[in-house]
Amino acid sequence: MGVVPLSYVDLVLAATLVLLLAGISFALSLGITRDLLIGALRATVQLLLVGLVLKVLFAHASVLWISVMALGMVAVATREVYARQQRPLAGSWGIGVSAGPLFVSSFSLTVLALLIIIGPDPWYLPQYAIPLLGMLLGNAMTAVALGMDRLTTSAVQQRDQIDARLALGHPWQQAMSGLQQDSVRVALVPIINAMAAAGVVSLPGMMTGQILSGTPPMEAVKYQILIMFLIAAATGIAALLAISGAARRLFDERQRLRLDRLQPAP
Repeated sequence: MGVVPLSYVDLVLAATLVLLLAGISFALSLGITRDLLIGALRATVQLLLVGLVLKVLFAHASVLWISVMALGMVAVATREVYARQQRPLAGSWGIGVSAGPLFVSSFSLTVLALLIIIGPDPWYLPQYAIPLLGMLLGNAMTAVALGMDRLTTSAVQQRDQIDARLALGHPWQQAMSGLQQDSVRVALVPIINAMAAAGVVSLPGMMTGQILSGTPPMEAVKYQILIMFLIAAATGIAALLAISGAARRLFDERQRLRLDRLQPAP
């Protein structure tokens, strides 16, 4: 059985559920009604636009255009990481310390999976490359945002303890070791929870989509296991690189804590 097509009327019916939730939020004064409606509108517009772009890209597959779209995805992910932090690093460091790890982890593992594990022909086939990169990049984005926010917030809150360790002669790496470890743990919690609950509490999105499209269940399971392992590796690499880079930026060459390198609190 093939895919059951959806009409725009079907989507409108689904949208009424979000509108109902927004109405309940407004009645209870939860303060999330505007964000909920804007989020739903953004998701609709963005996904429709992406659908049009992918339709053209699938018909005219080339490394150049796939690379352009991939770089655009990294740019948007970097912006989201920066926006989700209370006290991001100021200046170009705030962008670079997010963009670099996202690019390195997501691109390297996507290319590795395409060339060695999955092996489509050609290897950059957009039906595989773009969704795979999107899943790795999206999860790495969440991990980096959570980890860096925890790191910078904790550094501000524990400034006295860090300065005390530095005054005792500890190098900055030792003074920040506990904060870095805690930040990495926070960054990896979502993917650890997702792996622990997969198949028991929930069916992951990619597996569900493949089953709905008619893929045999065991084939969908194998793809989902592959994707979850790749996501775990990508989030771990991105979080470690970003948190290490951000921690180093918080200290100058004389190993003094420099919280002035963070953006002011909102």
